[in-house]
Amino acid sequence: MNNENERGTEHDLQQRIVSLIRANGQALKKPITDEEVQNLKAAAGRLDQMLKAAVDADRQLLRSAAARLDQLLEDIAAGKDVTYDLKRRPNWQ
Repeated sequence: MNNENERGTEHDLQQRIVSLIRANGQALKKPITDEEVQNLKAAAGRLDQMLKAAVDADRQLLRSAAARLDQLLEDIAAGKDVTYDLKRRPNWQ
């Protein structure tokens, strides 16, 4: 559920960016000042940092899920009953 919310939020953000780019393309063309260039570069840097942080968080989440899956498969291979562990997880459906 949380992942779906994040995807929805990400999609909303993408749509907002697309609409701003389109609006900017339709605006009157005028030269950009050095101050505006610096502001855009700073914003791009912050956006890059945010994207890197999101990728790092996703990578860590995937590693954690893979480790849990490996443990679950090891337990199944060893003949252990894993139903209790699965049912006690908060996202059990």
